[in-house]
Amino acid sequence: MKRIFHFFRQSRLILKRVIRQSLPQGMKTAIWLLKLTIPIAFGVFLLDYLRILDWIAQLTEPLFNLIGLSGNASVILITSFFTNIYSVIAVMATLDMPVREGIILANMCLIAHALIVESGIQKKTGSSAIRMVSLRIFASFLAAWILNQILPGIEGTIKAGATLSREGLIPDFFNWLKSITITSIKIVVLVNLLLIFQKLLQELGILKWLVSPFHPLLTIMGLPRNTGFLWLVAYTLGLSYGGAVMIGQSSEGHLSRSEADLLNHHIAISHSQLEDTLLFAAVGFSIPWLIFPRFVIAVATVWLRRLELRLRIRVITA
Repeated sequence: MKRIFHFFRQSRLILKRVIRQSLPQGMKTAIWLLKLTIPIAFGVFLLDYLRILDWIAQLTEPLFNLIGLSGNASVILITSFFTNIYSVIAVMATLDMPVREGIILANMCLIAHALIVESGIQKKTGSSAIRMVSLRIFASFLAAWILNQILPGIEGTIKAGATLSREGLIPDFFNWLKSITITSIKIVVLVNLLLIFQKLLQELGILKWLVSPFHPLLTIMGLPRNTGFLWLVAYTLGLSYGGAVMIGQSSEGHLSRSEADLLNHHIAISHSQLEDTLLFAAVGFSIPWLIFPRFVIAVATVWLRRLELRLRIRVITA
């Protein structure tokens, strides 16, 4: 009985210490994320209200036709560049879209969404933001081109289940304000909880045990073993919410910049394989076609990055 009491007493003390250490860093990261997220979201709101996104879509329609997509797809992808998958689903729900075209577009959006916020996180952990944005946009079009070649004909259409509401500037603004407030609260809560959870696992020695089963897979993917937990976080929670842990691990020296850079090249293309994938699956798209194209391209990208770094070293030492 005394041992049980002692265990719970020690656990409570550890939890208090972890919370005390985690909250300042978690709040700092959450505020930094909000400083990026809120202005970008407001900018997209204005572009949408002024119909500038529709105008851009008309200009880019010929490009999208080359990869098997209609002009409507460009509106969705451009929305994706600046916002999250929830916004993409909301816009997609207003359009009738063939299932085959929807799968191609979903892969593009899953690779290239929230580019400014997520690339900002990756910059803080050791990679060039411009390189990450360029990589994700290129990879999204590469995935679309490949899928357009290999994806079999799929019958069916995803029917529009909603219409875009345009009630006027003031009502639309308050709808946006309500949405961004909910998102902001979610960011603050999840970022802090995730950071506390990660530090608690580390304090109790559970972290190494948790990621050890993934070591063989990390080797196949060309990723260092040190990146195991962050890879797991990125795959389950994504870059935005997992950003606090990634930034913390890098700033505390648990991950070198070169290790973080390799991880960033993978998760830039393939992350949030749980939540975001299920959102598109709920619309009616096949889960394997949403997961494997991103994973394969991400693995190839890491090995190409390793090759690039080796060639650079040879050129420098030659």
